[in-house]
Amino acid sequence: MGAKTVLVVDDEPELLELVVTYLRKESYRALTADNGADALKRIEQDAVDLVILDVMMEGMDGFHVCERIRQKHSLPVIMLTARGNEADKVRGLKTGADDYMVKPFSPKELMARVEAALRRANMDKIRGRRLVFGELELDQDGRAVTVAGSLISLTRREYELLLFLAENAGRAFSREHLFERVWTDTAASSLRTVDTHIKTLRLKLNGAGRFIETVWGVGYKFGGSE
Repeated sequence: MGAKTVLVVDDEPELLELVVTYLRKESYRALTADNGADALKRIEQDAVDLVILDVMMEGMDGFHVCERIRQKHSLPVIMLTARGNEADKVRGLKTGADDYMVKPFSPKELMARVEAALRRANMDKIRGRRLVFGELELDQDGRAVTVAGSLISLTRREYELLLFLAENAGRAFSREHLFERVWTDTAASSLRTVDTHIKTLRLKLNGAGRFIETVWGVGYKFGGSE
């Protein structure tokens, strides 16, 4: 198998050069784009495996680029941006980013996140069955989630978090336990990301978000009942 291809999208030449240098040291094939429109063209023209995406760019910002990517592709997206407040992180994850990293950043940490995201993307967890809870259905063959028959767009990590909770319906898990089971790159994230992903999952699932219950003093569980 050839080297994985990573597209870096940023309008800062120095940052592009830095990230590309580290990617190539790790034996990745690195492509670049300095705006959203060119990034979308690159994805259509090249076999891109992962995108590292800036948010604040002229023209189309990173949030809109991510939305456009998610309309056609399931490849991992890591947002790399100076916008570090919670609202921006939630928006980034809700638009389809698999990870969100704030500048200034450690290049080694970024490489760890790239490796982890690609590893998750290669995981094939087909188990040949469906989980149904009221209007919520998880099709594990197609890794698809529907609510009342409508397909819900989830990132890979959101799906894996939802699946783990649903497979263990009725059992409460701490944030630490969920973090260890779903996030393999524990050195490159924090427990707050569990809360952020739970919040975005509830929003995306609309009424079916009620199945994800908060257990005060413990963490979260999947209710699995009406």
